[in-house]
Amino acid sequence: MLPIDVSAFWPLSRPLLHQMLEDRCSDRFVCERIWERLGYDSGEAGWRAGVRTPPDWAEAFPLGPEVIALRPASVRLTRSIAKPHKQLLKQQLAFSGYRIGELYPRRTRRATAVNWLLAWLADRGEPLAEQGPMAPELSPPENPVQGHPGDLPVS
Repeated sequence: MLPIDVSAFWPLSRPLLHQMLEDRCSDRFVCERIWERLGYDSGEAGWRAGVRTPPDWAEAFPLGPEVIALRPASVRLTRSIAKPHKQLLKQQLAFSGYRIGELYPRRTRRATAVNWLLAWLADRGEPLAEQGPMAPELSPPENPVQGHPGDLPVS
């Protein structure tokens, strides 16, 4: 596997991950943070599997998988989190989950994405930064099932 140049990645920080959990940025922004870490390359034709993309991901998803909109991509992301890292949302972000009235597939998949990002840091022995750049700020969507304008429908 080729080394990864993480300096080109959007920096992860505690406030950014909370922003993702609180549904205050687009699903696309969340997906892009996953894709860059999975080795997908961004270009004019969109995000495509690159030489650093794990072969099982590249084969299943030659294009950057919509890990929030598509259940198969979300399931694969969940299964790729090592067992010792399954509780990082609780341990590092004090996230106890969504309340019953807030349980929507989009939000639970966002939680999976954030947990995966925390696991990615943990696998590299990298700490979670206390500050960093934020995503373009959006208000939480009025209809959390549909998400923000431009978010893909959840299947």
